[in-house]
Amino acid sequence: MRKLFIVCSVALSVNIASAQGPEVTSWIQNTTATNPSYPSLVTNCQLVQYSATEVYVSCTCIPGYAIGPWSGNPNTPANQNFVFKFTRSPQHNTGIATAIGLGHTGVWTNGVSVFNVSDAMSYNNAGVWYRNAYFWEGGGFDACLGHPQQQGEYHHHVSPKCLYDDTDSTHHSPIIGYAFDGFPIYGAYGYANGTSGAIKRMTSSYVDTTTNLRANGPALSSTYPKGCFIQDFKYVTGLGDLDDHNGRLCVTPEYPGGTYAYFVTIDNNLNPVFPYTPYGSYYGLVQTGNTGPTGGHVTITETTTVYTSVSTGIEEANKGIKFEFIPNPVQNYAYIYFTPDSRNNIIGSLYNSTGQLVQTIENMQPSISYALDMTIYPEGIYFLNLVSGDKKVVQKIVKVK
Repeated sequence: MRKLFIVCSVALSVNIASAQGPEVTSWIQNTTATNPSYPSLVTNCQLVQYSATEVYVSCTCIPGYAIGPWSGNPNTPANQNFVFKFTRSPQHNTGIATAIGLGHTGVWTNGVSVFNVSDAMSYNNAGVWYRNAYFWEGGGFDACLGHPQQQGEYHHHVSPKCLYDDTDSTHHSPIIGYAFDGFPIYGAYGYANGTSGAIKRMTSSYVDTTTNLRANGPALSSTYPKGCFIQDFKYVTGLGDLDDHNGRLCVTPEYPGGTYAYFVTIDNNLNPVFPYTPYGSYYGLVQTGNTGPTGGHVTITETTTVYTSVSTGIEEANKGIKFEFIPNPVQNYAYIYFTPDSRNNIIGSLYNSTGQLVQTIENMQPSISYALDMTIYPEGIYFLNLVSGDKKVVQKIVKVK
């Protein structure tokens, strides 16, 4: 059974009721191409859908560029079939900030996961001195500075080197992702004064303050050098361009009216600089369904519009209702999966053999699997009518003991 989906939201200055803002149009879409290193894996974002308030993006978590090998890392990348959701009207969280936890913290525009600075381990497992993933795992990153974790989720802890031109210091960097509070993540370069004009590399406001004595931690040594732990770094207000979240309020090409934006941080030699990506806590309010071990499999419960990028050339009006239905005959549960090239906003109506309507499912969307509970019905013949606009198909279902 398969699923795919992501979600994004953005924008203080977008008319969300009508515009296809950058939160809709920034995603790299693909429906057929596979990864050059893993030809069985489809790449990038499979589908982008949006409503007046939300954006939903289906993705595999596999980039279009070559990936691997990973020195010392036995894990293998796998299609994660993600469905993420982001608000289109991100808001500053003025209450208790939401910590940026482990696992995916946002999504790069190619559907690959953003991970934070930590590798989830600490010195002597004491939960005091947490390890800097770039120091401890960086030697096992591939040429694009990514690697897969145990479940095959390929991700970047640092600036995704192959996603954008990190050598271009003369133009404002593009949007390269969205954090789970709906605010954009940009590449390494922005406006020097925050509004327009000269371009500069955005600098972190964190500094390595490592001393020989780390309280309740290891002394400075060749095994535990400066910067190998997250707690080696301290935030100094105004030291660099960015705040303690690794972002700032500013104007960007996509948001001429202003927005909060995160930036990835690198040095003059294009090496990652702490804290690399959004850090510490989210600047904005975080929606449920994206974070945590089971996050990233959001179910869409509202009517949406499919965004079709120029590169795909698929018009919604020409699409049919395309799906897989298994098993059939069915004893307990059947599963219906709508393929990425299917119509959206599908209404399912289940009828028994006498023509009585026994169940209705609304707003079924592409790239998501839906479970049909047949345990409550007697054995016999049923018909599932699937309707979207002027398209209609009927699936015959045989319920057995």
